[in-house]
Order: sequence, then structure tokens, then C-alpha cells
Amino acid sequence: MEEIHGGIEDSAPAWGVFGDLMSGLLGAFVLILVGVLGVQLQLASTLEAEVHKRRMEEQRREALEKALAVPLASGRVTFDDGRIGISGSVLFALNSAELQVEGRQLLQSLAPPLAAYLGTREEMLMVSGFTDDRPVLDGNRRFADNWDLSAQRALTVTRALIEEGLPSSSIFAAAFGPEQPVASNDDAEGRSRNRRVEMAPVPKAAQKPADKAPERLADR
Repeated sequence: MEEIHGGIEDSAPAWGVFGDLMSGLLGAFVLILVGVLGVQLQLASTLEAEVHKRRMEEQRREALEKALAVPLASGRVTFDDGRIGISGSVLFALNSAELQVEGRQLLQSLAPPLAAYLGTREEMLMVSGFTDDRPVLDGNRRFADNWDLSAQRALTVTRALIEEGLPSSSIFAAAFGPEQPVASNDDAEGRSRNRRVEMAPVPKAAQKPADKAPERLADR
């Protein structure tokens, strides 16, 4: 009997170690399971937020396109991915920052729907000027380079829209010069497409000195 009891007593520590090991493994499995569930919930939340963001962006584009239905129907304005494009030849003569009559009339038609759109949203209108890559041919030396020309054109459009009713607090100008071409500068047609002005609503919260990508131009 003593031998039997001794055998039982000797095996008890082994069962205890085995039980501790299984408890540890179970605890580790629970932690892993909790971690996996947490990651899945985070991914689901991120995906839901991204879908919501895309849906809101699509609704914003649709609202803007609807507001600009009449100017867009004229064929003198393009609308692509939330950006309103106007050919530079419609607004300005070559190497000039003075609005042509046709350009002024076009901005007059754009101002009311843009003002109505911006009035219902926490957004600002960024007016961007672009040029081709050819040096500015300006006998009066009014413009130092393409950056200067694109800046003055953006400011001219900005001021014209303000004169037509857009609040000055809801619009600003930006200059890109020959950067970000939409066509090749190797032929006249491509250079004509690159000489343009674009307008795009952007969130007001994005207008912080440390965050802005383009050069912001003071209305001087």
C-alpha cells in the first residue's frame, strides 16, 4: 500500500505541471483570439469609414456638377473629378492676365452656382493658374516668368468671382506655373490645353500654413 500511495504522490506534481501548461496555452489562445477579433473590428471600422468618405465625396461631386449644369452645357467649362477647368484662351489672350469679354461673361455665369454651393458647405474655392513650359514673351516685362503669369491669372479670376458675389472668405488663389501639365508641351495643341485655370472646392480645415501644397497668394 505504501508503494501505491507513493506512486500516486509522485505523479501528482506531473499532473499539476500539465494542468498549468494547459491553462497557459488556453490563456494564450484567448489572447490571440481577442487580438484577431480586435484587428478584424479595426479593419471593418476603417473600411466603413473609407466607404462613407467615398460616398460623401461622390455626393459632393454630384452636387457641384448639378449646380454647374448650365455653364457645363455651354461646353466652355469642363468638370473632372471635382475640378472645374477653363481653357486659358477663353479667359485670357496669350501672355496676358487681363480678362477677355468672353472670359468675364463665363465667370459671371459661374459665380451664382458656386456661391450657392459654397454657402451650404464648409469649403473654400481654390482657383489655380497653370501655363505651358515656354518662356513668357512679354515686351512690357509685366511678368517675371510663368509662375508670375499663372499667379496673376489666378488672382484675376479670384477677384472677378468676388466682384460677382463670391465671399472673399470663401476663395483663394494658387499658382502652379508650368507644373502639372495635362498634355504634352511639344505641340501647339498641348500647350494650349496646359494654359488653363482650374477651380476646386477644398475643405476649410485643410487651409493651414503647414499643410497647404500650393503657394498661397495674398490678394494684393
